[in-house]
Amino acid sequence: MYFFKPITDEVRSFQLKFNKKTKTMKFILVSTFSCIAALFQAAGGYLPGIGLFLSPLATAPILLCSMFSITDGVKSFFLTIILLIILQPTELIVFPFTTGLLGLAIGAAFYFLKKRLCIIVTGMTLLILGIMILLFIFHFPVLGPAFTDSLSISSIAIILLSSFFYSWFWVEVALIIFIRLALFIKVRS
Repeated sequence: MYFFKPITDEVRSFQLKFNKKTKTMKFILVSTFSCIAALFQAAGGYLPGIGLFLSPLATAPILLCSMFSITDGVKSFFLTIILLIILQPTELIVFPFTTGLLGLAIGAAFYFLKKRLCIIVTGMTLLILGIMILLFIFHFPVLGPAFTDSLSISSIAIILLSSFFYSWFWVEVALIIFIRLALFIKVRS
């Protein structure tokens, strides 16, 4: 079955090759991914309308950086938060609990887990946790006015389903990007 297929071994071999890179190369990669993530996340505030479609793309740089190395993914996550304080402080509450946390969770899951379903569920779980913290602890309407801070079965079901599909989407996108990146690096080597 599709969800129980293991992820290719290319991810593991690429992680081993990446760990052999110099600290300078890793630092450049972390800073570049952080800048890209901060720009995507800040687009929601700077470009009303189209920025709402660009803002979720902030997950990709954090996810890829976390796939290469968990410590570098965490560095990229916190560096993006610092950049958001400067660029767009209004997006600061959303990034650490949704897009950034999802990228960090899926990237770490790629590092430790092999089965696609386990990776998806890991991302889904932390995304749900982040959304619930924003909704019920901070009372921040992260999902818009349709979801209030009152707990109902229908709202929980919608959050569960949308988190699953969103996490699944990012796992597949990460695999496509990762395979193309690996091919690009092989061609250039």
